[in-house]
Amino acid sequence: MPIATPEQYAEMLDRAKSGGFAYPAFNASSSQSINAILQGLTEAGSDGIIQVTTGGADYFAGHTVKGRATGALAFAKFAHEVAKSYPITVALHTDHCPKPALDDFLLPLISESEKVVADGGQPIFQSHMWDGSAVPLDENIEIAKSLLPRMKAINSILEVEIGVVGGEEDGVQHEGSNEALYTTTADVAKAVEALGLGDQGRWIAALTFGNVHGVYKPGGVKLRPELLGEIQAGISEKFGTAAKPLDLVFHGGSGSTADEIALAVANGVVKMNIDTDTQYAFTRAVAGYMFSKYDGVLKVDGEVGNKKAYDPRAWGKVAESAMAARVVEATQQLGSAGKSQS
Repeated sequence: MPIATPEQYAEMLDRAKSGGFAYPAFNASSSQSINAILQGLTEAGSDGIIQVTTGGADYFAGHTVKGRATGALAFAKFAHEVAKSYPITVALHTDHCPKPALDDFLLPLISESEKVVADGGQPIFQSHMWDGSAVPLDENIEIAKSLLPRMKAINSILEVEIGVVGGEEDGVQHEGSNEALYTTTADVAKAVEALGLGDQGRWIAALTFGNVHGVYKPGGVKLRPELLGEIQAGISEKFGTAAKPLDLVFHGGSGSTADEIALAVANGVVKMNIDTDTQYAFTRAVAGYMFSKYDGVLKVDGEVGNKKAYDPRAWGKVAESAMAARVVEATQQLGSAGKSQS
């Protein structure tokens, strides 16, 4: 199916919220990972979200070039074309954009969509993330407020982060566990006062409840998904809204238990980012292939090897299928499996 229209994407998020499930959002850094994500979503019968970080976009552009806006556009053009062959609907999103990357990543991409929309087309990306977790809260909200009208004009959704996700992802790093790893209702209230609740443009919120980017064993990080419910209730009471007024995003979920994921979704998470686990699934399959077929992949002791074994397509297919299997698992954990609207 073609990439989701803004209306389809909004409907996806609304449907997840009302249906008590969430969409997995997978980071892609190559055409292979895009294909693996599409394969896995199709096998699961799930719609979903494909996203790219600044580092992923740099890699798409060519690792010696690092033109992240160019790379992100290449990512989107490839995805727009190949997605047509799959019977599911996907939306495109740009992940973590810290303040130093605004001028060479997020703002150029918004400008490109503004040109396309002005010519009667659809936005290139259905949503973009502004990651203000490394700046003071007031500045974080002020930048979000400046971006929201432009996002509304192109019918795209803004993702903001209120709080701090620990660990590191593509150069955005926060150390250790501290109070900032747990968003407060007061902080979210400040964001709502500035951004509204949809009237100024739609936004979704990555609130933090002990999340850490990267890999860790279950129990290795103190997650408090019940905090999301407390914040939802506090915002509902303060602003006189219906229950669960916020659409939430779960970052740093690798190693989370099934119960933690289920409680986060029950408290309004409609999008969960997945990167570390799919990276490992892809690379683990490549490693297994190379170790088991080393005498075909390598020209050992003067032999010629086996071209069919070292053809990148051979191990690439194995890696993509392994990553696709992890995609399927994510859809099952989040409840989106079998719910494709396509």
